Amino acid sequence: MTGSPVVLGIESSCDETGAGLVRDGVLLGQAVASSMDEHARYGGVVPEIAARAHVHAMAPVIREALDRAGLSLADVGAVAVTAGPGLSGALQVGVAAAKGYAFSLGVPLYGVHHLAGHVAAATLDGGPLPNPSVVLVVSGGHTSLLLVRDLARDPIVHLGDTLDDAAGECFDKVARILRLPYPGGPAIDRAARDGDPHAVRLPRPLTGPRDDPYAFSFSGLKTAAARWVEAHRTAGTEPHVPDAAASLQEAVADVLTRKAVRACTDHGIGTLVVVGGVAANSRVRALAEQRCAAAGITLRVPAPRLCTDNGAMVAAVGDLLVRAGAGPAPAELSTDPSAPLEYAALTPLTRARAVAA
Repeated sequence: MTGSPVVLGIESSCDETGAGLVRDGVLLGQAVASSMDEHARYGGVVPEIAARAHVHAMAPVIREALDRAGLSLADVGAVAVTAGPGLSGALQVGVAAAKGYAFSLGVPLYGVHHLAGHVAAATLDGGPLPNPSVVLVVSGGHTSLLLVRDLARDPIVHLGDTLDDAAGECFDKVARILRLPYPGGPAIDRAARDGDPHAVRLPRPLTGPRDDPYAFSFSGLKTAAARWVEAHRTAGTEPHVPDAAASLQEAVADVLTRKAVRACTDHGIGTLVVVGGVAANSRVRALAEQRCAAAGITLRVPAPRLCTDNGAMVAAVGDLLVRAGAGPAPAELSTDPSAPLEYAALTPLTRARAVAA
């Protein structure tokens, strides 16, 4: 094969085992196995179950991704793996597998930050990102506004982060209160289709004139929705779930898109990128399109299949690092379950830089 090497990406930070193959910014094939059904009866991810599921799924998922790409292991020229953040045991399974594949194939290994993977997913659905771009990362565990330049070379600048619950976490917790199934985000989205988004008055946290324009907080919104539900049940009536879901979804989408568009206009940046699991939410996508169009901002949102955790996004970061001439991770690459997002590559060196800062 000519050109850049084929990069195998491995993702195992939570309950999805993902493998993807990317070369020169093009997704060649991917596969994902989810253990979500095994966690559903517990109402959330059980770390031990997730780690065990990754062990069983890892090799079959990689084989499936290779088959879909029409490739064999001999075609792989580099391996990239999520080294953090995430569940400790789950990350260890992925890193151990990646080291095994890289060593046996005699190819370089790259440790990747999970959230940088979500950012890179947008490059697989529309090409390279403009330098600079404002990126809204919004998922079950993270909600951040970032200033991204060259993802492979430059540090990632945080404009704002969530002070408590992430947007996806808010969806999950309110869904449980409404007795909707896990995971809560897709369940809220489905229920909201038949609801009135203005039926329940819910707050828009941190949107006042004296609030941090780029910070997020969804704990109070979750509490307000819970109190509305409790008030109905105390009065002996069941809340109208579609109205509650639509109103919650509208509040979350309003806050996310309002702050993201403001970050673009304040910094004179013409492209907004929205990534992460909550980027698959229909109202977040629609309101982002509407507000970006009104502000003259180009919106980039990956296809829903690339928004949730997957190996393709990890391979995309690895591909960017390879083409940028970045050095591979050392043999002692380890996991970092609480890794801060400073650089796309996650190695002992980048962790030491973050600690020193």
